[in-house]
Amino acid sequence: MTSDFVQNEAPAEAIRSLIARIAHAADEADVVTYSQLYTEDAVWEMTGSRPQLNSGLAEIQAATRARRASGTSGPGTETRHLASCIDVTVDSPAEARAESSWQFYSDTTTAPRLTTIGRYHDRFRRVDGRWLLAHRTITIG
Repeated sequence: MTSDFVQNEAPAEAIRSLIARIAHAADEADVVTYSQLYTEDAVWEMTGSRPQLNSGLAEIQAATRARRASGTSGPGTETRHLASCIDVTVDSPAEARAESSWQFYSDTTTAPRLTTIGRYHDRFRRVDGRWLLAHRTITIG
């Protein structure tokens, strides 16, 4: 194993772990814990037939609270996010991006069924020694 591989793989693995933590937090954590995985100026956007754009932590938290209030996702909703096929590119010591596939399941405690599938197009930034999500574009299909 070359030192270049080890140096690039460590941030990539940290980002893969962050993508997993975001999925777990979306399903199980409180809104503040979930939003701590994002940069202060993060952007969360969904394209397609249900477009949404949330800029900054306050908007991301408000949108997360709204999804939870409607029973769409979050603790107690019997839903689950799964992320896979994660391809990470480390662009610099402080910036990276990833493409991954996601699946969203409902009725997970009774008869799990795949509800939606798509891709995450993510950009990450290292802030105070931690990788955080800076921009997520979600496509469906």
